[in-house]
Amino acid sequence: MGDFVRLGAEGGIGTIRLDRPPMNALNTQIQEELRAAAHAAAADADIRAVVVYGGEKVFAAGADITEFTTMTYQQMALRAADLSSAFDAVARIGKPVVAAVTGYALGGGCELALACDWRVVSADARLGQPEIKLGVIPGAGGTQRLARLIGPARAKDLVFSGRMVDAEEALRIGLADRVVPPAEVYRTAVELVRPYTNGPALALRAAKLAIDGGLGMDLASGLAWESQLFAGLFATEDRIEGATAFVEKRTPKFTGR
Repeated sequence: MGDFVRLGAEGGIGTIRLDRPPMNALNTQIQEELRAAAHAAAADADIRAVVVYGGEKVFAAGADITEFTTMTYQQMALRAADLSSAFDAVARIGKPVVAAVTGYALGGGCELALACDWRVVSADARLGQPEIKLGVIPGAGGTQRLARLIGPARAKDLVFSGRMVDAEEALRIGLADRVVPPAEVYRTAVELVRPYTNGPALALRAAKLAIDGGLGMDLASGLAWESQLFAGLFATEDRIEGATAFVEKRTPKFTGR
């Protein structure tokens, strides 16, 4: 797929693998390769769920700060939207997506994990948004997704201080969903999404759209959005199969159509 980001697939599960040693620093190139991998995973009908993985030692330790030292306001004003949209491409994959987090997930690495539906975290992991220590703020979703996930007060604590949290605290505040030994992170992430590989792909996509889209709406608008997506699923073959299997008291065989 690219020099630093690869997309592999096995058994209906796609793995977006970051590979820029030693820390998977998220420079402009890796951001664009990440966008391309996300689009490819979303478009591949054989991929029914996705794992985002940085390897056994580190998820991603943030942006490539060497790029910041020479970048002007005018340059960043043009680049900032592309930076944010590269991570948003992961969030918009219409399939279940889990981050398999080992080592550090800091700055852009934490933002990438936040763009996923769940986060499986190694027991020795450290997560955080340290941008304030560089005189800036998170610029790829950190102030927005973090506050929606763990609440504004806790998000302000992490963003204002720039401090790192360990796996135990991440689990307690809702930043992590599962904490496992480092050697089990990838396997656990795969097993978390494996059940969805045989699920109704269009209904799963609609459920993700309903939840994520509804977060930005008032209740009445969110309910209307939900109703629209719900009704649309009555045009799918999986809806017929699901209802028929229920009546016939058998396990449904979904095809994703």
